[in-house]
Amino acid sequence: MNQEKQKVKIYSAEFRATSVKLAIDSDLPIAQTAKNLGINPNTLHTWINKYSQPKEQNKAVRTDEHLYDELKRLKKEIARLTEERDLLKKAAAYFAREQR
Repeated sequence: MNQEKQKVKIYSAEFRATSVKLAIDSDLPIAQTAKNLGINPNTLHTWINKYSQPKEQNKAVRTDEHLYDELKRLKKEIARLTEERDLLKKAAAYFAREQR
């Protein structure tokens, strides 16, 4: 059997951005815009969804106070875990002596 492999097309970021802008600004249906551009309509829909999502700039800015609070929390967690580890070491040593 002779199987044909589909060649994956790679589009530049500029082409994708321009295509999205054209699809959004155009009065034509997205499927028609995709056909005019020679791309799969699903591909264009994917690009539109990707480019219309808010950028990461809108995320809350971490201040020094947030970092300080997180550092404090992590130090407490380390202290708790160290205590648990030490307790488990003592328990393991105790049970090891008892089995002799």
